[in-house]
Formats: sequence, C-alpha cells, structure tokens
Amino acid sequence: MKRILGACLIVASALLLFGALAFAATPMAHHAAAAAAAKTVSGEIVDLSCYLGHGAKGAAHKECAATCIANGGPMGLLTDKGVLYVLTMNHENPDAFNAAKKHAGDMVKVTGAIAMKSATRALEVNAVEAI
Repeated sequence: MKRILGACLIVASALLLFGALAFAATPMAHHAAAAAAAKTVSGEIVDLSCYLGHGAKGAAHKECAATCIANGGPMGLLTDKGVLYVLTMNHENPDAFNAAKKHAGDMVKVTGAIAMKSATRALEVNAVEAI
C-alpha cells in the first residue's frame, strides 16, 4: 500500500505540474469567455494518479481515491462513455472545487467551463452536485 501511495504521489505531482504549466499560459480574458460557455458533465470523480496509473476506479477504490485526493493528488471526472476531464479550480471561487474533493469515488454532476490544451480535456469546477 505504501508503494502504491508513493507511486500515486509521484504521478500526482507530475500531473499537477503539467496542468499548472499548461493552464498558466492561458490569458485571463480566456477565463471570462470560457465562463460564459459553462457545461454540466456527469461522471465519477477519480483520483488521476490511480486511474491513469492502473485503471483504479469505482466503489472498490473509493477509500484510496479519497486519501489520494485529500493528500493533494489531482482529480478528474470520468464519464460513463469513458471521457476523462482533469478537474481545475476556479481561482475566483475555489469552494466548489474543494467541495468536489469530498466526492472522491462518487457519481456527480460538475458544471463549469471546458477547456482543451495539448489534447487534455479540463473542466473548471464552478458547481458540483451528487447524483
């Protein structure tokens, strides 16, 4: 378990750095335009380290996902069609993103702007609701 958590933290750190660099280059004017195009997407909140590393998801992985996300690991939203979104924080209102962390392993609806950078889908968390 320690070995898996260690690997999760390494992958999480790399993903977090990549995401921060990719989205830091986005001008603030883009944030305003993207906010106007908010979408609602349903799926499971997964911790990206375990999901991307070894496909872990679902009820059997809920406790580990909660631990990884609580320890700062990145999270994503996996739709029932297998589409994965990296969940990002709205810098002007981080409350919804922080609330999403409490739904690790749960099915939710997330509302926010969708962005695409370097073939990575991202969804800014402006609202989250359990389903």
